[in-house]
Amino acid sequence: MTATSPTTITTALRAEGFSCPSCVAKIEKQVGRLKGVESVKVHFATARIVVVHDPAVASTDDLVAAVAKAGYTARPAAF
Repeated sequence: MTATSPTTITTALRAEGFSCPSCVAKIEKQVGRLKGVESVKVHFATARIVVVHDPAVASTDDLVAAVAKAGYTARPAAF
């Protein structure tokens, strides 16, 4: 088991374009492949993506780009 390093932060993204629960797995898989990403959880009902990552390795822009690569639009969320 990997310990959470002090360099990780939690970033919430708002996603658009979700239409089915299978979208969740697609996004989690794509974002989870990024180096520096410790965990990713997509909340289908609220269209939120919560990512624990090292911002020095995977920036918020990288996360948004990974969601885009999965075929969806995301932007940083204030909450």
